[in-house]
This record gives sequence, structure tokens and C-alpha cells, in this order.
Amino acid sequence: MTNIVTFPGLGLEFHLDRVAFSLFGHPVYWYGVIIGCGFLLAVLLCCRWAPRFGVNSDQIMDLLIFAVPLSVVGLRVYYVLFYLDLYREADGSLNWGAIFRITDGGLAIYGGIIAAALTLIVFCRIRKISFFSFADLGVHGLLIGQFIGRWGNFMNVEAYGGVTGLPWRMCSESIASSLLSQGLVDTDGYQAILDGTLGVHPTFFYESLWNFVGIFLIYWIGKHWKKFDGQVFWSYVLWYGLGRFWIEGLRTDSLYLFNWTFLGQPIRVSQALSLLLAVTAAVMLFYNIKIKKHSRDGESGGGGSRRGDGRGGYFHGGSGRECPCRTGGAGAPPAAGDPKRGRGRD
Repeated sequence: MTNIVTFPGLGLEFHLDRVAFSLFGHPVYWYGVIIGCGFLLAVLLCCRWAPRFGVNSDQIMDLLIFAVPLSVVGLRVYYVLFYLDLYREADGSLNWGAIFRITDGGLAIYGGIIAAALTLIVFCRIRKISFFSFADLGVHGLLIGQFIGRWGNFMNVEAYGGVTGLPWRMCSESIASSLLSQGLVDTDGYQAILDGTLGVHPTFFYESLWNFVGIFLIYWIGKHWKKFDGQVFWSYVLWYGLGRFWIEGLRTDSLYLFNWTFLGQPIRVSQALSLLLAVTAAVMLFYNIKIKKHSRDGESGGGGSRRGDGRGGYFHGGSGRECPCRTGGAGAPPAAGDPKRGRGRD
């Protein structure tokens, strides 16, 4: 099925088919192709930038073995959890077939991010690698994947916002029909969208652009202004949290926190989580930059972690003497890229 999507104020028109091609009689969707391209680019660039964070490509590949499938599970679980009524039978029991039928759609990015973060924590604990060194690198990949992946939503004509008359408004028959069925527009509004005098916010593009700017921002922070391990990670959390908070408020397909309300309004899950994460990140950045003392190599004072030695999350002791690993003396652990070290995961 082809969807005609127009941007009347910009004079643009697109004929979009969700199916990119067929393979052995099965459709391959543009959404999956775009997500896959974003993932591959993210991995390639993270492997290239890894040495700056004391990480090597073998560790990244090892991590992906666990993080990718678990993140897919997280994407689905997060969505199903907050849309559980969609997967109930008439008698109230759960339709497990529908829950596991991921090809029908229903994924939520925060679920994937949470699952990836938990996987990274466990991985780093087992391999005795600094979580924050890995996380500082990993968020570059997240932003790259999110920047590209949002265009999969465009191909599906989804993840758009409410009605607007702005010059970059987005229009299509499928959008008008969806808004009418949800009671978000009346018949006049429906016709106005078909005519192009009204449209919707292209929130998929807002988030893609926000993430695109974020890539350059956190890259610059990591290369020119990094004062401690975790600074790039918390900068990503703050940047993405702020952007997602205001963009989520525009969308018409938000997940809601059960039947809970705040000031008489239903609570959007991603908006509430974004605000919480942004505030937490701001506090962590303020504390580590303005209050906590860090040595020149990005460590905490008093025998903190060392970036790039593969043991950044574990203290060497607080005797005040210089650790052998800093001078290359005897007893220094092999560097993160040394083949003597165990292979780790980003």
C-alpha cells in the first residue's frame, strides 16, 4: 500500500511504500532496513572512536552479542507493559501469541535503552571494565541510531504530532483518518488535512534533528571538554531527555502510565521518564563538574578509576601513591586494546 504524504507549505510530496523489497516471498520493510543501516553505522563509528575511551572493537562486538537481542526484548516489553489491554482476550487473559508477534509492530525506544544499559552494567561487572567509559562511547552510537531510525517512522507514516498550520505541516489521508477515528479532529478538521490547509507536527523529524545536533554536541564534549568518566553519558541523558520531553508532548500516539493522572491530565510515560532522567543528569553533571574534585586524567580524587585501563570502575586504593598502571611500571594491567586482556563488550 502506498501512502501519499505531503508538506504543502514546503511544496513537497512523497509516495511511500512500507515494503522495500521481497525476500523468498516475504516482505522486507523500510523500517527494518533503515534501523539496520543506523545500527551498522553506529557500530562502525563506535569502533573507530573506541580507543579514545579505552575500549577496543573486540569488546564492542562481544557486548553486541548480548545487548542486541536483549534490547529487542526490552523494546517490546516496555510497549506491551503500558498497552497491556491491547493484548487481553475477552475473558481478561493475555493473548501471548499477539504479545510475541513482534512483526505486528509495537516497540518503544526507552525499553531498548533501559535493556541495553542494564546489559552493559552486568557485562562491565563481569569483565571488570569501567561502565562509564563504555557508556561514554555507547551513547554516540545511540544518537546515531536514533537519528537515522526515526526515518523508519516516516516510511510508516507514524510518530507524528497534533494538528498544526505551520509551514512544515505534514498531511496524508492516513493521518487524517487516524486522527478522526481517535476523536482528535472533527469532519471539518479531517477535510482541512486532506486539503492541506491543516496538517500535523512531523515529530519524527523533530526528534531526528534533535539527535543529529546531539551527535555533534556529545562528540565535542568527549573530545574537548571531558573532565570525568560518565560526563558524555550524562550529557546524552540530559540532551535526549530534554528533547524527548517537549517532543513527546506534541505526539498523538504516546504510551500512558496506566490510568494515572497529574493535575487532571493523563501521564505520558516517556515524557515523565524524560523529565526524571534530564533532572538526574543535570544533578550528576553539576555535582561532578562543580563539586567533586577530579585529577587531570579525568579521575576522582583519592584513588579513583583510571580511564582506559580496563578497570575504570574499580578503585586501586587510596594510599596517595601513584598507581603503577599510570607510569607503565611493573604490575600495570594491560591496556584495553592489549590482546592479553580478556575480550569485553561495549
